[in-house]
Amino acid sequence: MATGKGDLVKKIAQKTGSTQKQAAEFMDAFIESVEENLAKKEKVQLVGFGTFMTRKRESREGRNPRTGEKMKIPATTVPVFKPGKGLRDRVEKK
Repeated sequence: MATGKGDLVKKIAQKTGSTQKQAAEFMDAFIESVEENLAKKEKVQLVGFGTFMTRKRESREGRNPRTGEKMKIPATTVPVFKPGKGLRDRVEKK
């Protein structure tokens, strides 16, 4: 079962004793800050949790799934999340 943004906002509000509106503003500010840093190709490292970063994918040759025709897939930059040891250990225990 997936947890959505609304569920996370409720949990943050409960854990911090803030309102859901304040928690939603915090969550939006956090996401926006991560996006801004990634757009500038900067890492966002949260020790124990993980690192948000970008990775460049080189151009490559692929195939159109409908026609089987060869096509060139252009190079692109993609966001990547690398979990930290604390997060990996906590998930492994469950």
